[in-house]
Amino acid sequence: MPTPEPAPVEPAVVTDEDDVTPETWSGVHRGPLRAGEWVRLTDTKGRRHNICLTVGKQFFTNRGSIDHDELIGRPEGFAVTSSAGGEYLVFRPLLSEFVVSMPRGAAVVYPKDAAQIVAMADIFPGARVVEAGVGSGALTCYLLRAVGPHGRVSSYERRAEFAEVATRNVTQFFDGEHPAWNLTVGDLVESLPQGDPAGTVDRVILDMLAPWECVDAVADALTPGGLVCAYVATTTQLGRTVETIRAHGGFTEPQPWETLVRDWHVEGLAVRPGHKMVGHTGFLVTARRMAPGEIVPAKKRRPAPGAYGVDYQGPRPAGLPPAVAEEPYDA
Repeated sequence: MPTPEPAPVEPAVVTDEDDVTPETWSGVHRGPLRAGEWVRLTDTKGRRHNICLTVGKQFFTNRGSIDHDELIGRPEGFAVTSSAGGEYLVFRPLLSEFVVSMPRGAAVVYPKDAAQIVAMADIFPGARVVEAGVGSGALTCYLLRAVGPHGRVSSYERRAEFAEVATRNVTQFFDGEHPAWNLTVGDLVESLPQGDPAGTVDRVILDMLAPWECVDAVADALTPGGLVCAYVATTTQLGRTVETIRAHGGFTEPQPWETLVRDWHVEGLAVRPGHKMVGHTGFLVTARRMAPGEIVPAKKRRPAPGAYGVDYQGPRPAGLPPAVAEEPYDA
């Protein structure tokens, strides 16, 4: 007896009520897939393809073609078969998926670090945030989603080519020019006083080569109780950043850390760590801004022997006993 062919899928009727309210500027859509939207196709081996749905267009792979019209109008979360029998899952990409696959000018801040920045830097709706080093726009998307349309993200980028890539990526994700975003091409120290007057910024995120060069400018811009968060790649950068913030005197004790993420394989009785791991990507440092004229109480714990001794060449915190500067470092 012949197997009956499956009934054709009727395109759903799309109404404005189905979608997420545009005024939220979330970058998220709800309801049936629409022409002009980006979707992610994932094959049975986990390979991913991002395509922009266009009426009458086809997507070609080594497993045949897929008509865009076959996807438009259907609710996301379905499987489609190509002309040569390849099977693909179809979903709208999450922000964490978008940022690791979007075009890059500079390296992106990975989702694990972006999540830490949003949480530990306490990025809130309506916040006034300065971002130094826009890169390819990955962290910018997270910050804009967190502050919402009533906040402000002022991004500063020295390199015009990076700013162009970031603008395209951010505009693509949010389907337009986000009303809370202002991008300035220029040096942070020179441009910050004009773009964000002293004492008006809630949070400053430094994703740049030498964040210690900007500590004075950041201190001027931050409101009392505001927070600075620096993202650096190497231990040398980490040490210089922490010590410069500490020696400034206008911030609380800087807190440095890194995050490592390991996946797990779970299959019946086989429950074990996975073979893949997102290890070191960068270090994070946070510190709070003191009120003008206020000084952080001196630490009572003595530094490690030789930490600020004869071999140390960096900034020194105030109040160190004179004998500390004469100690050799013994690792």
